[in-house]
Amino acid sequence: MKIGVIGAGAWGTALAMTAARAGHAVTLWAREPQLVQDMRKRRENTLYLPGHALPDNVSPTHDPAQMTGQQIALLVAPAQATRAVMTDFAAYLGQGTPLVICAKGIEQETGKFLTRVVRETAPRVRPFVLSGPSFAADVAAGLPAAVTLAGEDIASTRAIAKALSHRAFRLYSSADPLGAQIGGAMKNVLAIACGIVEGKGLGDSARAALVTRAFAELARFGHKLGAQAKTLSGLSGLGDLMLTATSPQSRNYSLGLELGRGAALEDILKRRRAVTEGVHTAKIAVRMADEMGIDMPICRSVAAIVTGRSTPDAEISRLLERPLRDETE
Repeated sequence: MKIGVIGAGAWGTALAMTAARAGHAVTLWAREPQLVQDMRKRRENTLYLPGHALPDNVSPTHDPAQMTGQQIALLVAPAQATRAVMTDFAAYLGQGTPLVICAKGIEQETGKFLTRVVRETAPRVRPFVLSGPSFAADVAAGLPAAVTLAGEDIASTRAIAKALSHRAFRLYSSADPLGAQIGGAMKNVLAIACGIVEGKGLGDSARAALVTRAFAELARFGHKLGAQAKTLSGLSGLGDLMLTATSPQSRNYSLGLELGRGAALEDILKRRRAVTEGVHTAKIAVRMADEMGIDMPICRSVAAIVTGRSTPDAEISRLLERPLRDETE
């Protein structure tokens, strides 16, 4: 098949590589012309994913028109850029083209999930969601990984999952794209909190407790919005939270780690090329939780820290001083 990948950051490049390993002809679009030239010459994305050779069946391009005629398109732009990117690419994607959304987040200004943003900007495509515990470097190296592919039409979802899967990259089908998006977005916020705990040196017991209570918040949020419980406890929910909230490879966990060690948020972000989605999602998640009456104290603490309204020490004290309650509440 002809597979188009929109976005040549680390994750987009890794997905292009794994689609190529599944036997497809892959077109990888990058915004930066110099990056495209470098990938063509060196057969490697030295800017975002160094050390991993691009397969011969991956063709880098800077031309959006190269997305015309692609049988499946993967959208791997940052969540907050989805609206702008899809506005640019909508004209090149044919009627009914499956568009697999691979970013994890909620549009900050509107509180809309990315499937809705795609429907508003590119109504001709059919949106699907790819989410789950996977690091770009692991996938690029061909290490085993399993993720969720979710779509409203389960038959089409299964067909796309089969097309993109191979021995080391397994896609499990789901008919709950909302649940997959909630898990992917919320775990980024909660991973920042887990990184702060590690950075402050509060110990493994505290981190385990926080991960558990973080999942309770994710589940409350998801249930209120109508996500399926099995989705939230699956790869795109609990699975992704476990990975992102425990590994320094995670941009969100590592950001929390630095915050816990005393670094300033502005300084951390200045040193990064890639987007740390949890910083953006924290603000809109708390606003949505307030509107729906959902208790989310960990997310609220993260939002307070990343907006400069509080500090890690103050928020840790606030959480430890909360009244005791039944665990299942």
